[in-house]
Amino acid sequence: MLRIGEKNASGTAARTASGVPTISQGLDWFWQHLRDVRNPRILDCGPVSPGTLQALLRRGVKLYVADLMTPVLQGDPRFWDRSGKIPVFLTSDFLSQLPDTPEGSLTGILSWNLLDLVPREALPALIERLFSLLEPLGVLFCALREPNHPTGVERRWWLESLTSVRNEIDSKRSYPHPVITNREIERFLPNASIKTFLTRSGRREILAMRRK
Repeated sequence: MLRIGEKNASGTAARTASGVPTISQGLDWFWQHLRDVRNPRILDCGPVSPGTLQALLRRGVKLYVADLMTPVLQGDPRFWDRSGKIPVFLTSDFLSQLPDTPEGSLTGILSWNLLDLVPREALPALIERLFSLLEPLGVLFCALREPNHPTGVERRWWLESLTSVRNEIDSKRSYPHPVITNREIERFLPNASIKTFLTRSGRREILAMRRK
């Protein structure tokens, strides 16, 4: 687990193969929602870049990092039991990478396209665990592909500003699992207030706010 403990750090979902910064309606809502929070505690679930760090430093964020995306993209053997005929994803071991923060202590989580990448059987436990880390009115941000985009896996995301991002795409790589529907997200998060923003680039930006 990579962690940046409680560093003071002072904001999208798009398929931009050229790496051109894309303005995110979802992130705009995310930061507007947190506008009165002086030092939000944010967990980033991907590999963090200098651009992301700079954007968050300017906002006064206390940043936690757990790169969950890289292990699933690379098929990290630590998280698979291949002793049987059918490989089994070791969900508990995978979740152990999350930082040791109390439940209900985070203001927001940036999970990017993580939910598109993990095996479907791991989704309920992963979403439940992430959501449990949020404080009341905390927000989980994620990006989900649309069904008409079976290829073009985003391998990395980084912030250019609080509300604009770039990403790195493997245009020929197919997504390993079926698309996640909005109805499934609602079922996974029955106690959340959910907002969805559609993009022009085959993505849904999902924001799930934990109710008081």
